[in-house]
Amino acid sequence: MNTLTIEACALKISFDKDNMWVFLADGRQLAVPLSYFPRLLNATPAQRKKFELSGGGTGIHWDEIDEDISVPGLLMGYKDRTHFKNYM
Repeated sequence: MNTLTIEACALKISFDKDNMWVFLADGRQLAVPLSYFPRLLNATPAQRKKFELSGGGTGIHWDEIDEDISVPGLLMGYKDRTHFKNYM
């Protein structure tokens, strides 16, 4: 059996007042509300810009604010689970 798995990969990240924009390798652009991730929402613009793409673009990491986000998880609508008691 032959199975092909393609994982979503970020190439670029930017921010506006309300959203994090994730530009994917396949040409899609994803707007993610900052309210989904309280650490990003409360971070300064300078702190938000200090990220690194990990896993070939499958993860986004902010060392200074201790935040890690999965790009495939964003596509599935996942939010910061540490701030939602009844989140599944």
